[in-house]
Amino acid sequence: MRRRELMILLGGAMTAPRALRAQQRAMPVIGSLYNNYAGPGPAVAGFRQGLSETGYIDGQNVAIEYRFSEGRNDRLPGLAADLVGRRVDVILAAGDPAVLAAKNATSTIPIVFSFAGDPVEQGLVVSFARPGGNLTGMAIMFAELIPKRFELLTELVPLARVFALIVNPNSPGTEPMMREMQEARAKGVQLRVLKAGTESEIDGAFTTLVEEHVDALVVSNDTFFFSARDQLVVLAERHAVPTSYFSREFAAVGGLISYGPNIHEVYRNLGVYAGKILDGAKPADLPVEQPTRFELVVNLRTAAALGLTVPPSILARADEVIE
Repeated sequence: MRRRELMILLGGAMTAPRALRAQQRAMPVIGSLYNNYAGPGPAVAGFRQGLSETGYIDGQNVAIEYRFSEGRNDRLPGLAADLVGRRVDVILAAGDPAVLAAKNATSTIPIVFSFAGDPVEQGLVVSFARPGGNLTGMAIMFAELIPKRFELLTELVPLARVFALIVNPNSPGTEPMMREMQEARAKGVQLRVLKAGTESEIDGAFTTLVEEHVDALVVSNDTFFFSARDQLVVLAERHAVPTSYFSREFAAVGGLISYGPNIHEVYRNLGVYAGKILDGAKPADLPVEQPTRFELVVNLRTAAALGLTVPPSILARADEVIE
């Protein structure tokens, strides 16, 4: 073999591993920032499904790095900065505090978000139709569902006169939800507002609830409360308090009634958006969407344990009845 041919052969052998490493590095990375506790759930499953519908499979041609705040909002800025430092291609921000942390951490990396409040009012986007910057996603507008959930609860517990709303004081969406709930006072009932941002504070809120003889409870939407759904449902059962929740996952573990969007479907849409962005779409051109379908789920076993008869009007509207 001639010397020149030998050098070409050796050179090719040396560059092949480098080329392989370059291909490996070229795999896009999505940073997922969750304002709750680690673990699989409908949000993670839905997001992966949406990605797969655009041709991206986790571990095959895209990598997902997860960051969970474990209910501590003070950790979110550092977690967001870590994802930015790793130069991820897209950030999924789940929950209002996570969205704000991601927005403050970067103005260039695309962000797809799940936001409970009004993203225009909070300055995240210019408009729903034309977001403008590096953010887009799903605006669930949970606060607007509070009156409907209160109405369902009053229909289910017609003799209730003292209601409570439990909120997370650390959530930016708390104030608009409290505004929406004020109409409870116009219906001739008393309203108590209970605050809880930790598991121990949830225990304390239920102690207060019992002391103030609350007849029924509305759990405000919050990613922390979603993570603590087992605790909330157990306490509501222990103290025999009819309670309304914001997603079917609560009713599935024993909650009385829930009304809200399908979490899996919300995050499936976000996965589709992330896939489009990886294919070259810009967040500024992807309109902020809102859920178009809401699920009403009733747990008849829990209703029976509370001594409640579910009115036919609610059963007729229910998307799912757990017997």
